[in-house]
Amino acid sequence: MFNSPKIILASTLLALVPACSQELSQEEQEILDARLAEEKQPTNMIAVLQGNPDLSTAGILVGLSGVGAELEGNGPFTAFFATNEAFNKMDAERLGELLTADNKEELASIAKFGLVKGSMTSADLAKAIADGGGTASLTTLGGGTIKASMDGDRIVLEDGAGNKANVTKADVTSTNGTIHIVDNLLMPE
Repeated sequence: MFNSPKIILASTLLALVPACSQELSQEEQEILDARLAEEKQPTNMIAVLQGNPDLSTAGILVGLSGVGAELEGNGPFTAFFATNEAFNKMDAERLGELLTADNKEELASIAKFGLVKGSMTSADLAKAIADGGGTASLTTLGGGTIKASMDGDRIVLEDGAGNKANVTKADVTSTNGTIHIVDNLLMPE
């Protein structure tokens, strides 16, 4: 065994360190408590996009399109946000052209195609699919239709051009709706 006096002394000193630390004043404690409470509060969809590095391209698209301003205080919505990896499947030149302020209308069309009015969890989507006999049609804010179906327990979405996307992470909550992260970009027709 290692019962050397040095180890015992070091352990005793480490145990005393918290006792020697200065306590927070009442004002400092209130500030700390308020910050901790804020961190636990759900945030809106824009904050979720900005806080997730895997969704930074979708965040740029929503921001440049102007749709982000609509999302900030409105809702509830169901959002299908594609990962950066999904955007990287696009031709690099086309993606570069797309992600400029000059293409605001096209960006808005793409951003609104991934949004549905009302908040739907994965359980809500699965129920709508079951109630629809295996498919559900979701009308997007852009006026298009996303078809939802199941492949085992995975939700599969299809745009009008036949592009399919799998929900890879469901039910990310926000103050203005529910976000589902998908592995492919859904595009308007």
